Amino acid sequence: MLNVFTLANGRLTQHDIDSQDALSGLQPVWVDLESPSRDEKSWVNQRFGLAIPDDAVDDDLEESARFYEEDNGELHIRSDFLIDSEDGPDGKPSRNVRVAFILREGVLFSVHDEDLPVFRLLRLRARRIPALIEDAKDVLLKLYDADAEYSADALEGIYDHLERVSARVLKEDVNDTIAGEALAAIAKEEDLNGRIRRNVMDTRRALSFMMRSRMLNAEQFEEARQILRDIDSLDSHTAFLFDKINFLMDATVGFININQNKIIKIFSVASVALLPPTLIASIYGMNFKFMPELDQPWGYPFALALMAASVAAPFLYFRRKGWLR
Repeated sequence: MLNVFTLANGRLTQHDIDSQDALSGLQPVWVDLESPSRDEKSWVNQRFGLAIPDDAVDDDLEESARFYEEDNGELHIRSDFLIDSEDGPDGKPSRNVRVAFILREGVLFSVHDEDLPVFRLLRLRARRIPALIEDAKDVLLKLYDADAEYSADALEGIYDHLERVSARVLKEDVNDTIAGEALAAIAKEEDLNGRIRRNVMDTRRALSFMMRSRMLNAEQFEEARQILRDIDSLDSHTAFLFDKINFLMDATVGFININQNKIIKIFSVASVALLPPTLIASIYGMNFKFMPELDQPWGYPFALALMAASVAAPFLYFRRKGWLR
């Protein structure tokens, strides 16, 4: 999919491109390629003289290839953008999507494989707010600004989900089913928290590169610094959530161990209680030359009563100690 954005009265105007002719008459500020086809790449090459490499969004790039500037002035940036998990049984898990940015002759080119919430948010804001964007560098800065806000919203969602997990784990009787569901929810939030931390780190690196390259004017430079301050404020939240996740994980595992210990305690009490009757049965079952219980009519009833008493005595003792609760 090829989307071209032009500036009209200080607002972004989107154009859906389906042919080479539709692209030729436009003077865009932003060209967005989502899973581009060979024809769309060819249209961009013929119109702007830019060849989009096939490995633009590969994950196995060297670190030095993520931020660099060509001799002709092209600026290349590879950044990861967060997509939160989708609700429902068929919803996709949270993930980071690689986006390749190329800034060439006042036009920002972006290449990615999935539609990103941050891009949708910027398109919505740019249509509603006049004079939000003045050039291609503003588009890139606003994308990073929206990415920081999206990460903050995702952190708020983690807070809410962990509160619900805390209510179940700390205020209810935790059985194995509840503990299993809690562990699954905690693991999901921990994965999202780690992805947010990686995402803001990548955004910080991209902004630092833009500031070092001296491509920004004074107003854009100050905006980049403000975005960096917003990102720094998110670090403490991710660290706090990491500690909270570890606490809930330890508490849930502790409740699982308590439930297992209860089961083991039942077997331990039963084995101890059955030792005396086993001893009595083994004594009365010995091969005497003259069986003592045969000489008395009450021999066998006495043996059975003694075995029952030997079982009841340990249980009464354990109950008095509170070990059966």
